[in-house]
Amino acid sequence: MHALVICLMALLLASMLLKMTFCSRRAVAAVVVCTALVTGFSWPLAITRSRMQIADWLSNPDLMADTAVLLFVEVALQIAFCIRHAFPERQEGSRISRWLYLGLKGFPGLLYLVVIFSLQVQLIFMLPGVSFPLVSWSLAAAVSVFIVLGIWAMRRLVPEEELRLELLFLVNAVIAALGVIATVNGRSAANFLTT
Repeated sequence: MHALVICLMALLLASMLLKMTFCSRRAVAAVVVCTALVTGFSWPLAITRSRMQIADWLSNPDLMADTAVLLFVEVALQIAFCIRHAFPERQEGSRISRWLYLGLKGFPGLLYLVVIFSLQVQLIFMLPGVSFPLVSWSLAAAVSVFIVLGIWAMRRLVPEEELRLELLFLVNAVIAALGVIATVNGRSAANFLTT
């Protein structure tokens, strides 16, 4: 069952990368810097978490229900961007409408940060004796390179913007479906961390 959680995490990262292919270089640079800073400075939080504590959280049905709500809000925002971007004639609406579109366009999501944090906790446990800040800042650098290369690869592999938009829509639809399965009772995520 842990394969489901890994698949969901990979899709969240793919969704973020696909979404960022629609953004300017300045927006991409801002996301990369923010992601690196969050990753680098989160090591004090990461070292206070144990695998069993996270597994307990993930087996809590109330917490998993809250996580499902966050997942579906993020998916809804990504799908709203897809629909809005598919109709460029509607982007010329009121000032509020244009700001809303720019907000949707520049929002890479938040749950990819949870995926990176999960990877950070795993790395800290896998590398005993290595300085926690060194692990976190090394991961921050690796994640920055991964984001830049991932966006470049997405643009090269799928050069047509319309096709990337459809792919973003489909990825988020699959995330929504897997999110229902993975968060129904929390057992899937909890099993992933305890194995």
